[in-house]
Amino acid sequence: MAAVTRELAAFVAGLRYESLPADVQERTRFLILDLVGNMLRGRHEAESTPPLLAAARALGLTGGSAAVFGDSQRYTPAGAALINGAMAHSLDFDDTHAAGTLHPGAPVIPAALAAAEMTGADGKTVLAAIVAGYETTCRLALALPGGDHYDRGYHPTATCGAFGAAAAAARVFGLSAAQVEDAFGIALSQAAGSLQFLANGAWTKRFQVGWSALNGLSAATIAREGFRGAGEAIEGKAGFLRAYAPNPKPERVLQDLGTAWELMQTAVKPYPSCRYGHASVDAALALRAELGLKVEEIESVIMGLPNKGMLLVGAPREYKQNPQNIVDGQFSGPFVVACALARGHFGWDSYAWLQDKDIRALMPKILPEEDADVQAEFPTFMSGKLTIKARGQNFVRHIKIPKGEPDNFLTEAELRAKFHGLADAVLGAERAKQLADAVVGLDQAGDVNALMRLGAPLVAQRMAGE
Repeated sequence: MAAVTRELAAFVAGLRYESLPADVQERTRFLILDLVGNMLRGRHEAESTPPLLAAARALGLTGGSAAVFGDSQRYTPAGAALINGAMAHSLDFDDTHAAGTLHPGAPVIPAALAAAEMTGADGKTVLAAIVAGYETTCRLALALPGGDHYDRGYHPTATCGAFGAAAAAARVFGLSAAQVEDAFGIALSQAAGSLQFLANGAWTKRFQVGWSALNGLSAATIAREGFRGAGEAIEGKAGFLRAYAPNPKPERVLQDLGTAWELMQTAVKPYPSCRYGHASVDAALALRAELGLKVEEIESVIMGLPNKGMLLVGAPREYKQNPQNIVDGQFSGPFVVACALARGHFGWDSYAWLQDKDIRALMPKILPEEDADVQAEFPTFMSGKLTIKARGQNFVRHIKIPKGEPDNFLTEAELRAKFHGLADAVLGAERAKQLADAVVGLDQAGDVNALMRLGAPLVAQRMAGE
């Protein structure tokens, strides 16, 4: 068997920005921009933010020199990694890797930035570290594979993300390959994340992703100080893959490592909800515009999903048709499709419509079902099919590649528009543009300090939620 942990650690330790293909360099900066927008708005509008900040204060995670986006206070590096990671995932608007069924950016980027503030690392080092973190996170998910991991009740963004965060922080620190192995061995002791949040719309989904960012940063820091981590942390008998899934394929971690970039298979969300519902939202918006459909004309809607999509946004049907809070709404196929059909839009502001009478009347008519055509395309494509019965006819739209997927990626202008839609309310349009420019130009930065300062709102512009 290949020494998976050792070879992955050597890849992480040796990765250089200059060796990355130009498209990987550019895409990495765009993915950071997308996540920064999420962190900024999540800091102020996620209902889970105030208690998390209060807990950070109680635990002594404030008063350091590290920045949290959207916050004028400073935190310890551990506090910044935790809070930025949780905020990145709080809106469910962060990037997705379909084949791995996870969100790689939320644990990886906050850990890399916190490590960079600790060391004064330059922008190219940070970018290389983030690529290392994405590759680690996504490749572990592919080796489990993610679906089997899900079936055991694990949340791969948090579990695989702890290793990705460790890789990113270790690369920022400039650790040797042996030290990266130690960091992976230490991350193994901390990898956790449960899907039980689906039972009641709990905030633990956000928390455990932030905690994985902190875990990875901690693992790399402990390894940097000479602490020994478990060997064969990934492929060993009691290592991550064998302990967390029934039939893993450890060799998948190393397949085409350094030549095929899983980061380039990462999608950006145009809608702030579970990715499994996005193709249906695309279909709903297209059919509404094409047909001029009115809510009162709609008799029924079949929302065709893959089986993993049914698990998250389709079942149990009665529960998904009656969301009571934002987390419920983020994982409700009927809610997101109802918003698209009734309002011709689905964005972060759409959660104000949870109790809207038109949305409430439409949701029971939207029936999520596993669709054979959609299932056949999964996980290569995050596709979906919508069948609307109206005007005595059935109108069908099958979306194979939803907007934001790698083969249908957002343009820089579209990414900036999404960013400003999240950031302007926190920073003001001018400061938000300065921050966006700093992120897109990160490869030219001597360190990340100026970028992180731009992420703090001016006192006069600070929003509620302190």
